[in-house]
Amino acid sequence: MTSVASQDPTTRLERSAPVSARANALAERLEQGARALAALASSLTEIEWQTPIPKDGRKIGVVVHHVGNMYPIEIQLAQTLAGGQPIAGVTWDAVHEINAGHAKEFDAVTKDAALDFLQRNSAAAAAAIRTLSDADLDRAAPVSLNSDAPLTCQFFLEDHAVRHSYHHLARIQAALKR
Repeated sequence: MTSVASQDPTTRLERSAPVSARANALAERLEQGARALAALASSLTEIEWQTPIPKDGRKIGVVVHHVGNMYPIEIQLAQTLAGGQPIAGVTWDAVHEINAGHAKEFDAVTKDAALDFLQRNSAAAAAAIRTLSDADLDRAAPVSLNSDAPLTCQFFLEDHAVRHSYHHLARIQAALKR
C-alpha cells in the first residue's frame, strides 16, 4: 500500500486564487453529509451508540469516528490526483485492514470524542477541497483502488470523501430502522 503520511490536508495545495465554484460545491456537500451524520449521532442513546451495524459488525459509534478518521486519507489521495500523480498500491484489502485496526483501537470511543473528531476532520477536509482549482479537479490519473482506471480528482472526491458520511448515515439509519 502507498504510505499515507499524516499531514494537515489544508496545507498541500494552498493558493491565493478565489475558491472554485465546483470545489466549493463539493466542500459544501461534504459538510452537509458530515452535519447530517453528526445530527443523527448526537441524538442516539448509549445503547444505540453501541449497536453493531449488520453485515459490518462495527458499532455505530466506531463508524461515526471512522468517517472522521478517513477524511485526511481520502483528501491526501485526492490531492495526489490533483497533482497529476497516480494512486498506486492502495487496495481494498488495505482499506479493510485500516478499518479493522481502527475498529479495535476505537471500540470504546465516546460520543463526544467521535463527534468532535468528525467535526474537526470534516472542516479540514472541506477547507482542503476549497483549495483545489477546476484544473485540479479535472486532472486524472490511474487509481489502484479502482483497477487502475484513470479517474479525475473530482470523481475520486465524490466517490470517497464526499460520499462517505452519506453512505454510513444510510447504513446507521437502516440498522436503527429510522
